[in-house]
Amino acid sequence: MGCISTKPTKHTPGYEDPKVLAAVTTFTVSEVEALYELYKKLGFLIIKDGLIHKEEFQLALFRNSKKQNLFADRVFDLFDVKHNGVIEFGEFVRSLSIFHPDAPEEDKIAFAFRLYDLRQTGYIERDEVLSSSTEASYRRLHWSNVIWSSSQAAPAYLKEMVLALLNESDLFLSDEVVEQIVDKTFSEADSKGDGIIDLDEWKEFVKRNPSLLRNMTLPYLKDITLAFPSFVMNSEVKDEDMTI
Repeated sequence: MGCISTKPTKHTPGYEDPKVLAAVTTFTVSEVEALYELYKKLGFLIIKDGLIHKEEFQLALFRNSKKQNLFADRVFDLFDVKHNGVIEFGEFVRSLSIFHPDAPEEDKIAFAFRLYDLRQTGYIERDEVLSSSTEASYRRLHWSNVIWSSSQAAPAYLKEMVLALLNESDLFLSDEVVEQIVDKTFSEADSKGDGIIDLDEWKEFVKRNPSLLRNMTLPYLKDITLAFPSFVMNSEVKDEDMTI
């Protein structure tokens, strides 16, 4: 009898074993496998090399690969942990895990802090808080649409970043109103009065203003396997096999 050979599965560059990713994130093995299907769709939208480039990331978030949005740039930078200009599969899953409904609140708070720490100094300065003061009104990054339909920013650009966020929310405020929001937000958050907001101050500020974390949770991530049901049936590893 002849031997039956099976063709090895070809994965995208930077692929990581779903079992490994499930062990270090909030996702189950089936959910990671479903996310891989989503990842492949995004990775072949424009460049078609199986990796998510910034243009593809912006197309997924805003349905426009050429639309300049500093907020999207910042989120991309945080997802791109290796800082090599692309989001690999492992980075994609680990970063999205923070937005899972079951992810620890501490992780969400820390990610949000890094999001607004534009110059990566370990604290938020007054100019940088412009973005955090408008975050509560920003929509949910369009990730729900993505799932179901399959660098640092210099202070000079912060006003543009705020206006972009407000525009996404269909809110149009005058410069004076924006400045008032910034002043009020910073005065409330900077409890030490030293002109900066450190991580501890940020945690306390978020506790008093939980709406700042509203966009850090994407309920659709709990139902990711419903978007790609074939993986639930064909998964090589059962989720219960991962329990200890």
